[in-house]
Amino acid sequence: MNKGKLVLVATPIGNLQDISSRVQETLAAADLIAAEDTRVSRKLLQHLSISKPMTSYFQHNQNTKGEKILVALAEGQMVVLITDAGTPAISDPGYQIAAQAIKAGYELDAIPGPCGLVQALVLSGLSTERFCFEGFLPRTTTERKKYLKTLVAEERTMVFYEAPHRFKSTLKDLKAVFSEERQAAVCRELTKKFQEINRGTLGELTSQWQDREAKGEYTLVVAGAPATKKTQETIDPKDIKQEIKRLIDNGMGSKAAAKEVASRHKISVNQAYRWAIEADS
Repeated sequence: MNKGKLVLVATPIGNLQDISSRVQETLAAADLIAAEDTRVSRKLLQHLSISKPMTSYFQHNQNTKGEKILVALAEGQMVVLITDAGTPAISDPGYQIAAQAIKAGYELDAIPGPCGLVQALVLSGLSTERFCFEGFLPRTTTERKKYLKTLVAEERTMVFYEAPHRFKSTLKDLKAVFSEERQAAVCRELTKKFQEINRGTLGELTSQWQDREAKGEYTLVVAGAPATKKTQETIDPKDIKQEIKRLIDNGMGSKAAAKEVASRHKISVNQAYRWAIEADS
């Protein structure tokens, strides 16, 4: 493996007290810091009394600046990639330079930290057993509704990011497509002084925000669709038993395997446990 090293470093999403000592040490040791917006990141570095060479890296310059990062890695440097807030490669082009670094044989590491989608998910009060992250939705109502219709039958909890100027339109579109009875949560300004979590149905949330001014950053969490009878009826016991057996063969206990598979397929835990005992015998 080549000597260069790329490190993806998560930064606070609003509260500077969330920065870890490991993050500070990594930033201080960097040869080059690639940031989504150098103006934003320079304020963070000044807060930490860290001064390092910087370059921008974002969606519209990722090709040219990606080459600069690869050159630095070829010279054996440690390059740290940060975003304006949160974890790099989540809703930004960080995954592309990560993939390029891996392909070129450079070491890749990541320093964990704040992530808006996880923070919103655990604060929503909705199921965290199975979820999917959809990032930012299309900008226009027509395209947004078209995309949301592909998610109507999605049974996992869904997490979306949204900008303040599109937030209320998106909330209305979610209600129109998923129905006003679908449970959801609006998470605003996570970790910041004015953090706010609104929970309820999409109908209730749309009414609550109808006359309010949208300010700050928003993360929307929407409950998945109920399992359909068709889905439940098409479950093949043989497939379930094989799935349970694979989990047990990989070291999971019978009870844990039964709970895991029951959650995935919305079936009785007792039935899954009976199959688990058969698979383990």
